Amino acid sequence: MLRTMTVAVLVVVMGPLSIATAAQPTRLTVGGTAFPNTAGEQQWLKFERNVREKAGADFDIRMLIYGQLGSEEQLVSGLRRGRVDYANLSAMVASTVVPELALLYMPYLFFSNEEADFVYDHYLTARFSELLDEGGLHFVAWNEIGFHHVYSKQRIILPADARGVRFRISAAPSARLFAQAIGADVIPLGFGEIVASLQTGLISAGENSVTLYARTGTADEAPHLTLTGHAFGMSIIVAGNRWWKRLKPAQQQLLSKAFPSIQVTRTAIRAEEATDLGRAQEIGFTVHELNVEQRQQWIAAVTATHEQLVDEVGGRSREIYELIQRGKADYARQQAVATPR
Repeated sequence: MLRTMTVAVLVVVMGPLSIATAAQPTRLTVGGTAFPNTAGEQQWLKFERNVREKAGADFDIRMLIYGQLGSEEQLVSGLRRGRVDYANLSAMVASTVVPELALLYMPYLFFSNEEADFVYDHYLTARFSELLDEGGLHFVAWNEIGFHHVYSKQRIILPADARGVRFRISAAPSARLFAQAIGADVIPLGFGEIVASLQTGLISAGENSVTLYARTGTADEAPHLTLTGHAFGMSIIVAGNRWWKRLKPAQQQLLSKAFPSIQVTRTAIRAEEATDLGRAQEIGFTVHELNVEQRQQWIAAVTATHEQLVDEVGGRSREIYELIQRGKADYARQQAVATPR
């Protein structure tokens, strides 16, 4: 009789523990390389608030958004190995998974924010969602970085001024072809090595968006920023496919909307860029704006890289490039109709 009662007590005690184990929250490891006091950081913090407020205890969230998991290249590896679930990757780095993403950094592919917005929204989102899925990543959203410009220790106004200059590039083929086209001495370096390399003289110039130039220490070492506006920087918010497909539909829907929309992030990034340019003297750098003739010299020097990049990247590059050209033509037609004569 005593043995029977003991068993009954054990069943009562163990039952609730088994239920609690089954209801454990889903792991959500978020990786990024955000800098404090930037719009990018604010977007991640907004994402975290949205998830915590709307999902309650549904997720065990680990926000490792300040590079704790390493470089973007390491985040790609983490997504593929299942160690990272949700992350922000520049299109340049994500091109290691989908090579065609490298096309987005072609110099002078886009000439205005509005033109780029139109092509991304109406032509590129569906196509790259498909390509990323094939590469094992679930596309969540675009996340704008902003147009890239040339920074330098000594001012560079024309492409000829960059001839022989030790020019930092990322690993992206578009960056290499751009630097070669202007006759620079090409120095591949990781983003985290830029400031130290400027200090030691390993490099004396490079390219980046206004915010990533002004707010990361680069401007302190290379105080000249020439507004070439030659490449439209874009990153993507992605999740690992295998992890994403294990989520419940309600969880997928929540995470699809938790990160601020592209309309919100565009506004924030562009406002931040305008603020940084307006504070150039306070921060300690000089802005060089190009006139029409000077800008045309940059365009003429580097646009031949388009065909080179399409051939080098291969895959569906030709198809994607032609799709972009159709989108640009469609945008131009709409602008012509909207503009009164």
